[in-house]
Amino acid sequence: MTAEERQTIISSVKGIINRQVEVTKLEDDELKQQIEAIVSRELSGRYVTLGERWEIVSTVFNTFRGLGGLLDSIMQDNTITEVMVNGPDNIFVEKKGVITKLDRHFENEEDLTSTVRRIANQAHMEVSPASPICDLVLSDGSRVNIVVPPIALEGSTITIRKFFKDPMTMEKLIAFGSLSQDIAEFLRKLVKARYNIFVAGGTGSGKTTFLNALSNYIPREERIITIEDAPELQIVNVPNIVRMQTRRATASSGKEREITIQDLIKSSLRMRPDRIVVGEVRGAEALDMLQAMNTGHDGSLSTGHANSARDMISRLETMVLQGSSDLPLRAVRQQIASAVDIMVFLARLRDHSRKTMMITEVLDKSAIDLDQLRPEVLRTVSDDSNIVLNPLFEFQEDEEQSSLHHVVGRLVRTENPMIGTEKFFRAGFTRSDII
Repeated sequence: MTAEERQTIISSVKGIINRQVEVTKLEDDELKQQIEAIVSRELSGRYVTLGERWEIVSTVFNTFRGLGGLLDSIMQDNTITEVMVNGPDNIFVEKKGVITKLDRHFENEEDLTSTVRRIANQAHMEVSPASPICDLVLSDGSRVNIVVPPIALEGSTITIRKFFKDPMTMEKLIAFGSLSQDIAEFLRKLVKARYNIFVAGGTGSGKTTFLNALSNYIPREERIITIEDAPELQIVNVPNIVRMQTRRATASSGKEREITIQDLIKSSLRMRPDRIVVGEVRGAEALDMLQAMNTGHDGSLSTGHANSARDMISRLETMVLQGSSDLPLRAVRQQIASAVDIMVFLARLRDHSRKTMMITEVLDKSAIDLDQLRPEVLRTVSDDSNIVLNPLFEFQEDEEQSSLHHVVGRLVRTENPMIGTEKFFRAGFTRSDII
């Protein structure tokens, strides 16, 4: 059966149900039985496989229950990590880091609009030409962004970042080749010793995934506050945890005001946290996060978008100035250098694999003995900045084994000595614990 024939059958069955069946009065099992009976009649005399028959029944059923037939069937594929709908005729999915176009489509823009409204209604959100952008979280935790005309010129767009119930662990990252067991053990010690760690990387580089794995190194006896735009963190080993999520102001929210990450960070400081974990810092809240790290909340974790570790420092400077433009740049840099201890930089490489590219110390030039640093590191520090990046591990590609479509390499310890060892020693570790 071709895709066009399947779509014709689905449209016919949906039309019959809309005309003949009172869907709202039926339980799920009763509705499915009705659909199966109608599909059997429509397919009479045709040869179809059991798989094709099940897909038609499932697609029609999900049109009336769930996200909508087409999207529900796509979401059931556990190998898909992201779904991208660009108008009714273009559906793309990401599998193992590779984006491909599906040979499937919505019937028309009206069919897609119906799906958009169904998704928004599930989250009690409103999406319309008057309110054309909508961010929401599905009941399974998947994160959704919707943009509709006139903002979306080619038809309504839906982007779904799927949520997976199994939390990411460092062991899984080791299995995926992102880093080695020795480096994972070093990161565990950093977390236990309460180093403030910032995970940076581009879109799709695996920042939240890495933060999830890192967060599960936090000792059980501590009190953790997590702050996110969408609930993606899965910290499973800490019982004393408070999870908070931002709230957008929408046309349907009435008198409910917007609650930002900045608001939640300020509130978290009054909740006696041992650590604060912020899913992503992207604006004026950066200053509040840095101040929290600087005022007794060591061991805090966060992520940010950047194309390199050095670029993340520049972005943090910009974000802080967004919230407090009257601060001198030197004071901003002092805040960053004092707050962030370790930066982990991730990247998505040309073969679509996600790798840890660098683990570096973030040091305050005015607070260390510069003679401890190697000349190669000193040469990267500008005269007008007091921030020093001292790379401890860097990704080295094996040029002989790598190809255009497959990257082979590993994270390698540099010759740079670790300078900021005070927290290590206070936590009871010895110099032999430092890689």
